[in-house]
Amino acid sequence: MPASPPTTASEAPPPAFADATASDAALRRFLHGLPGVDAVGLEARAAALGTRSIKTSAKAFAIDLAISMIDLTTLEGADTPGKIGALCAKGVHPDPTDRTAPRVAAICVYPDMVATARQALDAAGGREGRTVKVASVATAFPAGRAALDVKLADTRGAVAAGADEIDMVIDRGAFLSGRYLQVLEEIRAVKEACAREGGEDAHLKVIFENGELATYDNIRRASWLAMLAGADFIKTSTGKVGVSATPANTLVMLEAVRDFRAATGTVIGVKPAGGIRTTKDALKYLVLVNETLGDDWLRPDRFRLGASSLLNDLLMQRQKLTTGRYSGPDYVTVD
Repeated sequence: MPASPPTTASEAPPPAFADATASDAALRRFLHGLPGVDAVGLEARAAALGTRSIKTSAKAFAIDLAISMIDLTTLEGADTPGKIGALCAKGVHPDPTDRTAPRVAAICVYPDMVATARQALDAAGGREGRTVKVASVATAFPAGRAALDVKLADTRGAVAAGADEIDMVIDRGAFLSGRYLQVLEEIRAVKEACAREGGEDAHLKVIFENGELATYDNIRRASWLAMLAGADFIKTSTGKVGVSATPANTLVMLEAVRDFRAATGTVIGVKPAGGIRTTKDALKYLVLVNETLGDDWLRPDRFRLGASSLLNDLLMQRQKLTTGRYSGPDYVTVD
């Protein structure tokens, strides 16, 4: 880790790019002037990195690291306080029989469940529970089809209820129509709504919904747009459409974060979400991060995994490494 870490996205946008965001035309020129993505080369690199073998001792470390990076998520209409409470207890103590298992990074819920999650985390772990963040989706998740004042009210309500992190969705219709400045200004407005009077501001994760952006060039443009707007994290997807996180579309975002840091010194986090269900999947993403951004990004404040069922598989693989056998089906709770 460097002795003096780079600036974070919570600070003012990089002055080097002030001209690029001065007008809609300037932003369009900048985003369309970014190097095009070589789809064949990108997919080949992602596939090659996915074949890396991780041996036993390194695998044990990687499994614990992956657990510590999980945003343990439930975003269903049938969510109840009891379900949220059980999820929070699991997030603080993923394996009740082994207190050496690390805590997850965050519990991700709808805005109306933020206060419930915060109370449940405090009850489940006290000081330990306080280290697990509460993340809330907002801005009319998952489609984002609402007026800006509604989106801002959604965000402010979640922050007031105790959310440490806000996961917003961009207006894909505006983005795909080329109204880039509108999207940038909306992200900036939501960022301002993350401010907390008398306390630490909530961090902002910006969700692209890569499956709807359709092309790698669009994903690269969305990445730069969100980073210029002040995102703390960029996130692949809501998990509510057919195509969510893939190694290739995540690699585009990791490369954009790498290039943005080289140009500005600003650290931006990355969160793939949706479709990451197995330990093998999770380890592939850790390899992508390590090979693209280096091991200083292998920490929960810079990389997250949005998932619901992934934790169960990680725990079963963790026990296999410890005991030499797989646990029975009742070893982990069913989410």
